[in-house]
Amino acid sequence: MGNIKPWEELTIQDDYMFKLVMRRKHICKTMIEKILNIKLTDIRYIDEEKTVKPKYESKGVRLDVYVEGSDEIFEIEMQVRQPESGELAKRVRYYQAMIDSERLAAGQKYKTLPPTYIIFICPFDPFGQSRHIYTFRNLCVEDAGLELDDKTTKVFVNSKGTADDVAPDVRAFLDYVNGVISDDAFVREIDDEIVRVKQIEQERVGYMTYAMKIEEERELAEEKGRLDKTVSVVTNMLKKHYPYAEISEMAETTEEEVIRIAKKAGLAYA
Repeated sequence: MGNIKPWEELTIQDDYMFKLVMRRKHICKTMIEKILNIKLTDIRYIDEEKTVKPKYESKGVRLDVYVEGSDEIFEIEMQVRQPESGELAKRVRYYQAMIDSERLAAGQKYKTLPPTYIIFICPFDPFGQSRHIYTFRNLCVEDAGLELDDKTTKVFVNSKGTADDVAPDVRAFLDYVNGVISDDAFVREIDDEIVRVKQIEQERVGYMTYAMKIEEERELAEEKGRLDKTVSVVTNMLKKHYPYAEISEMAETTEEEVIRIAKKAGLAYA
């Protein structure tokens, strides 16, 4: 199945395994408490894999871990791939907008919006400052002590951090994200859960189905890319009135396909 990792090799970094392990309430709740340095009475899963998409046409957001506390919303992502500069910040901005859009039903007042925490766990340093945790809120440019207090917090967790800025148990968890197992009780609990999950045949079959679906989507995307390139080449040559046969050869497609593209684009000629 191409580059899909075998079930037996999945770790906490892998999106699929991360979601499975975070379905154990105690692990999810403890991780949130450790990262944010807070205490929660309880958490409730809003949905197993929440897809947020407003009614108007736009890009949907598929959330990894989406839970509620007594009042606040927590959205947690395992972000393994290091995106281009600025992309991560804009992705978090969009996630926040979609969560707010879904939570604020028609006719409700803005004050009903709950506090939200969007947490990205990254096995890379997203800001290059060597910190383990970067916490962002909206502050006044003219007075950094003045907070907008819109109850939104974005947290980026860097498992590759080197600063002395987190408690030993948090560092142990981040080392585990990097593949290092310690005697820390929470780390052991997560690792034991991963071992247990891997022994469940139904979960393995579910992953194989997921992997095949991802591979199919990848193949469809590649095929669409090839077709788009063919249409682009053919269209440009049609505009220059190249013979159909020559276009067919250059675009590595059939003459019938060239004619079909020409008619669809209104560029057909004798």
